[in-house]
Amino acid sequence: MSLKIRLARGGSKKRPHYSIVATDSRMPRDGRFLEKLGVYDPMLAKDDEKRVVMNLDRVKALLATGAQPTDRVARFLEAAGVLAKKTRSNPKTGTPGKAMAERAAKKAARAAEPAAE
Repeated sequence: MSLKIRLARGGSKKRPHYSIVATDSRMPRDGRFLEKLGVYDPMLAKDDEKRVVMNLDRVKALLATGAQPTDRVARFLEAAGVLAKKTRSNPKTGTPGKAMAERAAKKAARAAEPAAE
């Protein structure tokens, strides 16, 4: 059984509220879980201490037994100082898409025409 530490969504439409849970990786996102480890409320301000609340002792114990956190939970654990910061690289994040690149090329061509005259 592969143990994951991940978010389970709750709350109503457009008012999300997440539980941080330990679950089998084969279970659905909001399905059965083994243990509730904390809560995450994205509606609160980023500097609010109640935005992310976790039982860090239990999380450390689960990580020691081989549980794998998801990306979002790993970021919470990095902020709490439980996990070491991981360098992330997304080289495509700043490059424009195909349509935007075509528009930029047309704009550059138009800008270069009057300068030639």
